[in-house]
Amino acid sequence: MVKPRTEEEIELLRENGEIVSKTLAEVGRHVAPGVTTKELDRVAETFIRDHGAVPNFLGYDGYPAAICASVNDVVVHGFPSDYVLKEGDIVSIDLGTLYKGYNGDSCYTFPVGEVDAETRKLLDVTKASLYKGIEQAVAGKRTGDIGHAVQTYAESFGFSVVRELEGHGIGTDMHEEPGVPNYGRQGHGARLLDGMTICIEPMINAGVRGVYLARNGWAVHTADHKKAAHFELTVVVRRDKAEQLSTFDYIEKDPDIKF
Repeated sequence: MVKPRTEEEIELLRENGEIVSKTLAEVGRHVAPGVTTKELDRVAETFIRDHGAVPNFLGYDGYPAAICASVNDVVVHGFPSDYVLKEGDIVSIDLGTLYKGYNGDSCYTFPVGEVDAETRKLLDVTKASLYKGIEQAVAGKRTGDIGHAVQTYAESFGFSVVRELEGHGIGTDMHEEPGVPNYGRQGHGARLLDGMTICIEPMINAGVRGVYLARNGWAVHTADHKKAAHFELTVVVRRDKAEQLSTFDYIEKDPDIKF
């Protein structure tokens, strides 16, 4: 059974959320044509360690980097590499921290320079679907209510929802129960309790919802190689309105970041 967090635990998760949010913004300042995803990984790891935390992705089940940098048709878990970002790409930066025994986890999909109208729509709809899901993260609802909100919103624009991957609880481990799918039926799934801490993370494809796993055993690609977007925030379930423990404000209020 999933137990709610104490207010002291929630505060520690909030501190992680703050570091994660600021790290994403620092990475966002470096997203530009001509930059490699390996450079973005170095920026993130340095920033995390400079703030007293540890990058919890690094070494997780053997994962080789501090961030996941997923470009274009890579939905999640793209390895940072010597790939040089180019105008019109999108790159999802997923990263996490371990600080004072608790974890942080968040993701933002950045445009690289100017992107076409359909790509911009994919980014906007995916991020909006995340907030639709967060609206359902209140005590007494169920995970299916979150998934239903994400799914119906994204699909209303002609996009599709990845079903093989989902959000999750978070605490002393990065991935805890309950699983939080991005599709579902209202009134179904695990019941949400006041004080539960979860990561909601829509992964939305421009084309079909099918995906496949790359040979490296990590990167998940869209089956039709159309673009995918991924946004993630950590929240705490409350009685009336979910409370965000991570934020995109550091990205979206920075005039130097293209989002």
